[in-house]
Amino acid sequence: MTGSEGAGILVLTATDLEARLLARAGIRTLTTGIGPIGAAITLTRHLARDSVDGIVICGIGGAYPGSGLEIGDVVCAVSETFGDLGVETPRGFLTTADLGFDTPSRFDLDLFPTKHQVPFVTCSTCTGTDERAVELATRTGGAVESMEGAALVQAAQSFGIPVGEVRGISNLAGLRDRTAWRVEEAAAAAQEAVLAWLETHG
Repeated sequence: MTGSEGAGILVLTATDLEARLLARAGIRTLTTGIGPIGAAITLTRHLARDSVDGIVICGIGGAYPGSGLEIGDVVCAVSETFGDLGVETPRGFLTTADLGFDTPSRFDLDLFPTKHQVPFVTCSTCTGTDERAVELATRTGGAVESMEGAALVQAAQSFGIPVGEVRGISNLAGLRDRTAWRVEEAAAAAQEAVLAWLETHG
């Protein structure tokens, strides 16, 4: 973590790469690690001992088919949905609500650091086939996939802390082709967008 303790905006990133520019600018950051469970635990431990006024998740993400997004775009989340929390059945996917549980699987966000706002989806397993990408996009209505967002939003909001999420598009979700990914460029673009927002909101 960088910056001073106490209230203010805390920026969460899954990896150090996604925090590099923020750290150089002296922004208060917390690296959560990859995946929803570990990330939520890391944030919860932090919030149990230190106060913040708001949280912004910053990182990279994959764009679903039909989203209209391209590699290099930067967007923020209007909502976050757990894309794989539920049960696969012969008749299709059932959410926790379909199963009769009151466990939430979708969350509306509070802060919007970019003008372009779209629904985000969180999956523990990154999408690596075109068929899976279409299924997730169709079922959830999502445009961008990440691995931590929904869990971090749920954790932040459980403490009553407003939260936003910004992601640079590093790849198109679908058939896994790492040669087409632009991870460093997307990470830098997301951080630059957060830095611009913090100039007036930090």
